[in-house]
Amino acid sequence: MNGIIFDIKEMAVHDGPGLRTTVFFKGCALKCRWCHNPEGLSKNLQLMYKEARCTHCNLCKSECNHTECKPFGRCLHICPENCLVVSGREVSANNLADELKKGAEILGESFGGFTFSGGEPFFQYDFLISLIEELKGYNLCIETSGYTESEKFKTVVDKLDYVIMDIKLADSNLHNKYTGVHNGIIIKNFEILRDSGVPFVIRTPLIPNITDTKENLDGIKKIIGDSPWEKIPYNTMAGAKYKMLGMEYSL
Repeated sequence: MNGIIFDIKEMAVHDGPGLRTTVFFKGCALKCRWCHNPEGLSKNLQLMYKEARCTHCNLCKSECNHTECKPFGRCLHICPENCLVVSGREVSANNLADELKKGAEILGESFGGFTFSGGEPFFQYDFLISLIEELKGYNLCIETSGYTESEKFKTVVDKLDYVIMDIKLADSNLHNKYTGVHNGIIIKNFEILRDSGVPFVIRTPLIPNITDTKENLDGIKKIIGDSPWEKIPYNTMAGAKYKMLGMEYSL
């Protein structure tokens, strides 16, 4: 089973218990206006253009015979300043698991496990399931918006050791306004998670005047009760990648 990822972060300390390796899946059903990983929104491979480095020599616009360059209409290898980078690579679950396990061996007893992040891992559900099976025996965690079919959500949660789940906005209409989807299925899946017996933590990104309001935080508290809850500071650099991807940062 093949999937598309855009990054692997080793020695991560905020993505679950212990020292972890985090795999970032491409593709997400939500379009949060503050997303700090815009390269994770689309499942497709994307060209990142680092304009600040560019000398406008136009060498990249010359024809080349590299297969990987054809979709982008530019040569990815000729730039003297390395201004062009493709975000995303296709990989099989088996090959990715082998790659991840080699890194885990290096860390030895200090290794905490693997975390699936994104984007949204559930956006590539079949690949996610395949990778989980390949990594059976390791401590496994997911970072998720919780926006997926409840049957799929429960199937995955029951295979994991830890879950990090976002609840961003309590009001469904505001959730739709700022993320592009209503939150009904997210709340339902939180209830499944709460009753699963799997250790978890709820996270809320504190976006100024959107999610950090007293009304919203009080609303989330009513939903999650005494569940573990982390409030994550707003990433002020969130908009930096958008221009490189030819995308607009709307906040």
